[in-house]
Amino acid sequence: MAAASSSSASRGLLAAAHCALLLAMAGAASAGGAALSATFYDASCPCAHDVVRRVIQDARVSDPRMPASLIRLHFHDCFVQGCDGSLLLDDDLPTIQTEKNVLANNNSARGFPVVDDIKAALEEACPGIVSCADILALAAEISVELAGGPRWSVLLGRRDGTTTNVESANNLPSPFDELELLQEKFRNVNLDSTDLVALQGAHTFGKVQCQFTRENCTAGQPEGTLEDLDRVTPNLFDNKYYGNLLEGSAQLRSDQVMLSDPVAATTTAPVVHRFAADQQDFFRNFAASMIKMGNISPLTGSDGEIRKNCRRVNSKGY
Repeated sequence: MAAASSSSASRGLLAAAHCALLLAMAGAASAGGAALSATFYDASCPCAHDVVRRVIQDARVSDPRMPASLIRLHFHDCFVQGCDGSLLLDDDLPTIQTEKNVLANNNSARGFPVVDDIKAALEEACPGIVSCADILALAAEISVELAGGPRWSVLLGRRDGTTTNVESANNLPSPFDELELLQEKFRNVNLDSTDLVALQGAHTFGKVQCQFTRENCTAGQPEGTLEDLDRVTPNLFDNKYYGNLLEGSAQLRSDQVMLSDPVAATTTAPVVHRFAADQQDFFRNFAASMIKMGNISPLTGSDGEIRKNCRRVNSKGY
């Protein structure tokens, strides 16, 4: 893993050098303003997207799971006090209690070294410009695109929080949640049932520990045994996941309930059928829902900070 991380960092630094050259030629200063924008870094860090992409491209060569892991980090960050990079903070007691150790993240959320590599490359290219929260948003879009999924214009300009929220992290959507509870958790962050079905579609790639599946591990399997979330095309971002739901073969209870729960008939089930029948419809809605999720309570303007190290608030040093 260390060798792969080193390779990713090296490729990212090459992109960073090119970015630094463009930046010098432009003579640009840091972007300002308080609204998220797809062009937020066009002047201050014109190669931000390319730097992130190169690091992820390298990381996925040695670890095909990485794109799915990176989009999950963005999801689990945004659902806890907004998209502010709080999930990335390590323990720094008594001030900071990490969200990484809650049940939904412990030994499950992964990809943090790749985020570190991205941050290092961006700091080389554009010191103090790109936030860790924006890195997660960019990494999510690029990961989906590299796996064959849709592209979308990522709105940027988030700043990083300086606190965590373990209580909120303990209330993340769970693979064991009933549909009505899932809908409530999504409504609490202004996401509706269509957003729920679309965003759960991220389970079309990646893996899950068998202890979280509906089968709850087969005989002799250790709890940490990994299973493909989509057994048909496990590394591709496509709509096969919804076909699995129609066949009753979703790996997670929280996925299958979108079709089987009594309240599903008038809320989520019609959307599942739509997405199973039309991949482009799924792609359009997934992109729209990702943009909507990325707008959950971002810190902008002078709020928060731009962390130099995604694992630590700036005041703590490095």
